[in-house]
Amino acid sequence: MSTLETNAIGKYSGNNVSIDDSLNLKSYTTTQRDALTSAAGDIIYNSTTSKVEFFNGSSWIKGGGVESFNISYLVIAGGAGGAEGGGGAGGYRNNYNSEASGGGGSAESSLLIFKENTQYLLSVGGGGAAGAHAGATTNGIPGTNSFFNVIVSDGGGYGGSAAQAGGDGGSGGGSGHSGTIRAGGSGTTNQGYGGGANAGASNYPTGGGGGAGAVGAAGSGSQSGAGGTGVASTITGSSVTRAGGGGGGGSSGLYGSSFGAGGSGGGGAGGNPNAANGTANTGGGGGGGNIGSPEGTGGAGGSGIIILRYTTADATISVGAGLTSSSATDGSDTVVSFTAGTGTVSFA
Repeated sequence: MSTLETNAIGKYSGNNVSIDDSLNLKSYTTTQRDALTSAAGDIIYNSTTSKVEFFNGSSWIKGGGVESFNISYLVIAGGAGGAEGGGGAGGYRNNYNSEASGGGGSAESSLLIFKENTQYLLSVGGGGAAGAHAGATTNGIPGTNSFFNVIVSDGGGYGGSAAQAGGDGGSGGGSGHSGTIRAGGSGTTNQGYGGGANAGASNYPTGGGGGAGAVGAAGSGSQSGAGGTGVASTITGSSVTRAGGGGGGGSSGLYGSSFGAGGSGGGGAGGNPNAANGTANTGGGGGGGNIGSPEGTGGAGGSGIIILRYTTADATISVGAGLTSSSATDGSDTVVSFTAGTGTVSFA
């Protein structure tokens, strides 16, 4: 960083120097820059990044403001546990390729991400535990929220137990058995649909949990409600349906009602005596367990997932401790899937 060359100095006035021709900084590629023996205060033009950079004594800092880029995301929360009613799916938020979000919502707006040592907190929600059998009025447990930066998806609403309505959540839970009609839980706007009501009949059909793509079915006649369907996304490069609701529990051994099917996209089916779990990393709700003899338990909700997609040339991701992830490429894009944990990510 030795010689300043110019054709002419036009004038000197006070602290101002006027140079007739333009002043050109020495140009280096990133590889050439990193091979330099640099001192704090050195300034270059990086021809790889097209940025003026200065050395602060430990690292090269780009001038001209903080760099940014747009990122696509799919953020799904944990599904809820079923009890008698099916558990609701985790909330579903998406901004990729004009594909739908949950609850009938459109794709969300683009998300601007900053580079240069900016850290973003990310957490993958867990599925809720199952509720107890019909002999105890223990509801399923709601799913846990998932979030990336400012994007938060709500955990699924619990499946109701005996005489209990379904819980509210990303998608609502189905209601448990009762001689009185009890409503399913509500879903979060633009994340998921509500759960199904019970039938209020003597054979006690229960409600299915809501899914990201459809409401959970209500119990009717001798049939417990099916879980609501999920929503498909191609953010990984192939179409995958996620966030289906859990099917409602029946009473085939005592009262004569049939179990509800799990919603497509990971929802667990109702079962005899015990229900199926929601599928891991889909946010699916757990199914409802058997009401009569033998008494059963609901299924646990499936864990959520967060998927980020961006143009590979735009950035390189650094994943912090505490997160479980995998990375793949699809064409000119990088796709990173987070399946568990809480931690920070940054981009350079």
